[in-house]
Amino acid sequence: MIKVILFDADGMLVITEMFSVQYCRESNVPYEEILLFFKNEFSPCLIGQADLKEKVSPYLEKWGWNKSVEEFLEYWFESENHIDHRVVKVIKELREKGIKCCLLTNQEKYKIEFMRERMNFAEIFDRVFSSAEAGAKKPSPEIFEYVTRELGDVKKEEIMLWDDKEKNVRGAEEFGFKASIYKDFESFKKEIDKIILYGNN
Repeated sequence: MIKVILFDADGMLVITEMFSVQYCRESNVPYEEILLFFKNEFSPCLIGQADLKEKVSPYLEKWGWNKSVEEFLEYWFESENHIDHRVVKVIKELREKGIKCCLLTNQEKYKIEFMRERMNFAEIFDRVFSSAEAGAKKPSPEIFEYVTRELGDVKKEEIMLWDDKEKNVRGAEEFGFKASIYKDFESFKKEIDKIILYGNN
């Protein structure tokens, strides 16, 4: 029986163009310059080992940003504030049926705070889990172990993960969760309807 469903953010609940691509287009900055930051300095921020404000600040002048780092993060996070409310409606239905719904996302501390408060994820979900707080990213077993421990009296096989990345789905399955790949809303809704209407054994 499924007692908990873990939802991914980007590519599933959040439907938007990546900030790096959007910023390059709007600011005429070469994509390679942005990519360098995300491949290097950004990675430790995702697991709570570095502060995003400190890491991104030296890049801003090169990227043509002449305001504060706080304003840059506000611009960044707001640019990705596009929620698929169809998925939110499904989450509400699941919670009404007694199934706990949680977010599990690879995200750094400032963005996860923005998600909780400004995107209302603290209300949408029973729990919000992030890689920054876990100290590990999907698909590593450490983050799935962290979630299981935080959830308390729930067995691995009672937890299901939905994610748009195959490697995360495989990692969750290898850990012992049930897991499904998110391809589009229609196929996702069909699978969830089986849980809502026909039980979840």
